[in-house]
Amino acid sequence: MKVTVLIVDDNPANLMVLRHLVGRMDNCEPVTMQDGQTALTWCTDNTPDLILTDYMMPGMDGLILIQSLRAMPNIRDIPIIMVTTSDMKAVRQNALESGATDFLTKPVDPAETRARIKNLLQLRRAQRQLREMAAQDLVIRLSHVAESRDPETGLHIERMAYYARIIATRLGLGPEIEERIFLAAPMHDIGKVAIPDHILLKPGKLTPEEFDVMKTHPTRGAEFLQGSELPLLRMAYDIAQGHHEKFDGTGYPQGLQGETIPLAARIVAVADVFDALTSARPYKPAWEVARALDFMESQRGLHFDPQVLDAFLASLEEVLEVHNRLRDG
Repeated sequence: MKVTVLIVDDNPANLMVLRHLVGRMDNCEPVTMQDGQTALTWCTDNTPDLILTDYMMPGMDGLILIQSLRAMPNIRDIPIIMVTTSDMKAVRQNALESGATDFLTKPVDPAETRARIKNLLQLRRAQRQLREMAAQDLVIRLSHVAESRDPETGLHIERMAYYARIIATRLGLGPEIEERIFLAAPMHDIGKVAIPDHILLKPGKLTPEEFDVMKTHPTRGAEFLQGSELPLLRMAYDIAQGHHEKFDGTGYPQGLQGETIPLAARIVAVADVFDALTSARPYKPAWEVARALDFMESQRGLHFDPQVLDAFLASLEEVLEVHNRLRDG
């Protein structure tokens, strides 16, 4: 599991030393900033796994930086190490009260620095693993809720989750992302829990007004999942909101185009459509695989990201194994 260490120091020489120390540790990616305000701005869109900050900096010192960081929801539990000189006892006391986790004394000792960073990152990794486990449990439970609202879908969510993981593997996204998309993909239709039964379970074609209501389910699903800092739930949010977007910009709910659509949503779009086409529904019989593939080829660059579609087609043998093994009924 790769971790990010944010290092804040106005002294370029100190930054270079700390960056070198962190960069030599296994699976650690250092990110350096030379002032507190830049670090705060970066943290609004990013969550590091550990922060090292100097105390003596112009403008915003390390103490104010820690206080500001602790006010940010995504940084509340992140370990923070302050770097001070040995005679700053009062500063250290204030820093502890403000949320500092540990201290290093200048000039930093490489062995001590590595040991303290290693210990805090082990705690952070354990924290992340526990949260991921909790998120997985939540996702599984919510997926079953969505499935229970629409009994006609059968094994749809299970098949398309496997298809999504197969595509992610072919794209070379790595084991961590592949597993995450497998777990998050079943959340694509969670917003359907907010759709009235007379529309969701209607056996015939929807009226234009009814279809407008059905088209709200990506937005409703995103509303259920928004605001989490956990990677799994953030991916589930992207999938729920974006799986009906189309590569040419004609999809809904936002009309996103090309790579502005999150990659996980582009992957799930391919997996979802293939399974929907090749499965029987109250309003249609299942299509033959060849017919479904011909249709999907015709949507290259229109509905589907060509790169994602190619990954799907290149993995057709694995896809069809899942298709045959998890048939409805």
